[in-house]
Amino acid sequence: MLLSRLGGKTGRRQAEHRGEKIAFFGGKGGVGKTTCSAAYAVALASQGYRTLLVSTDPAHSVGDLLEVKAEADPVQVREQLWVREIDPEKASRRYIGEVKGNLKGLADPGLWKEVERQMDFAAASPGADEAALFDEMVSVILSAESQFDRIVFDTAPTGHTLRLLSLPELMGVWVEGMLARRKKTRELHRMLHNVAGVSEEPKDQVQELLERRKNRFASARERLLNPEVTSFYFVLNPERLSILESAKAMALLEKYEVPVGGVIVNRVLPREADGDFLARRRQGEKIYLEEIARRFADLPRTQIPLQPEDIRGLPGVKAIADRLVRNRFGGL
Repeated sequence: MLLSRLGGKTGRRQAEHRGEKIAFFGGKGGVGKTTCSAAYAVALASQGYRTLLVSTDPAHSVGDLLEVKAEADPVQVREQLWVREIDPEKASRRYIGEVKGNLKGLADPGLWKEVERQMDFAAASPGADEAALFDEMVSVILSAESQFDRIVFDTAPTGHTLRLLSLPELMGVWVEGMLARRKKTRELHRMLHNVAGVSEEPKDQVQELLERRKNRFASARERLLNPEVTSFYFVLNPERLSILESAKAMALLEKYEVPVGGVIVNRVLPREADGDFLARRRQGEKIYLEEIARRFADLPRTQIPLQPEDIRGLPGVKAIADRLVRNRFGGL
């Protein structure tokens, strides 16, 4: 069977301690990540943790789900629970604006127009939005840690999220390369100053900026790879493509050593559902549920039954949250 060939235990690291500080929820588009991440956040808040639920999905639905107005800044929606939606486009514009501001005072005035043009090209290049979004996420993590006990991220579909989580390593390598080149430039300047008889070397603002970014990325990477701080939870449906995508994603997370905390199998047919059509659907679903149990045997798992109607508002989400608490899922 194709499913078996692609999986089994991957040796993935799962969260070793309960009560992680940061939780990411990801999975294939349309599997119910927003509902599950919101339920997890509500469950944490109900246990007394000051919790921030952050949406990084461009197609924001956290506010719609909870029937509240979510904004770029945290909005309190119930006791101990705040919600925030990050707009990737705005984050990208703000990120490029900050970079331009940092460079404007350092670039030769005669070259500034060309530098600005190159920055605009970079802003439109593939990956620019993700770099900006990652920078925003780092800001959220580093600033919110002192204000909140728990941070829950409702992320975009799997592929986008995995690229985002790989950025600490990739951008760290990029900054290291920039610092190495900057060091060579500084050595050349030092030689020229010595030849000219100038004893005092000017302050290198570019290197200071790069060092600050390097330290931010290092802090983010340290948190993301620490199973006592961060866990990644997969939401999937008992369907072939959902299982396959989750298995591939977990293998990639293992490559980047991001700890996986557990699996939520969402929209499982309830036992009380009747009728010939549902009986046939349940037979097929049973095969996939068994496949999930085999493939993800080394991870905590819980099931969320398919609801008879749309989940709406905090009361609807709380019913799912109560189920997660009863099952002691993840860090609850």
